[in-house]
Amino acid sequence: MAIKILVADDHALLRQGIKNVLALESDIAVVGEAGDGEETLRKAAELAPDIILLDINMPRLNGMDVTKRLRDSHPQMKVLVLTIHDDDSYVVEVIKAGAAGYLLKDVEPGMLVKAIRAVYEGESFIYPTLAKKLLGGAGRDERKKQESFALLARRNEERLTYRELEVLQLIAQGLSNSEIAQKLYLSEKTVKNHLTNIFRKINVTDRTQALVYAIKHKIVILEE
Repeated sequence: MAIKILVADDHALLRQGIKNVLALESDIAVVGEAGDGEETLRKAAELAPDIILLDINMPRLNGMDVTKRLRDSHPQMKVLVLTIHDDDSYVVEVIKAGAAGYLLKDVEPGMLVKAIRAVYEGESFIYPTLAKKLLGGAGRDERKKQESFALLARRNEERLTYRELEVLQLIAQGLSNSEIAQKLYLSEKTVKNHLTNIFRKINVTDRTQALVYAIKHKIVILEE
């Protein structure tokens, strides 16, 4: 079954470009498009897409408000923001509003497709350069990264265990639950249990919010 996409942007040319890109993927189908916020909500109700590719700057109702309303009315639908805004404050706010991912409009087609598939599978996806900007960090060599990670394990205020920090670290690297399980030699059920504990300890409800929280509070180390 194909992943159903609603493309919401006030620029018709951009909508067409996205549709052309996604038409090449056999497991993704664009089921509709919208040119403003209110139309997005109507089309979402009519078409029941799996994912809405949503711009923030929309007429009649902006993307932030659309995201909040979709979270309340159609929580099963995923919002993947596609915007020109590279301000990290936008990322934090839109994730709080309920978005599952955040991309910039200069994204490569392959990364857009990867993000769609990741979000559909319940993963989070934040444009890599924005994730690094949220952390605000310069690169560390491997030894320093390991030292920093060990300190985080000992000092983190959330009282996350070392294993929970490892899971968060691998989420920040974009790994799925199954990939984390393989990396840490755990079962997927154990990884899910760790995620449940992490969410409870830092008071979030999903992977995307956990990732943003971890980046903002510097409890993960992003690769350069």
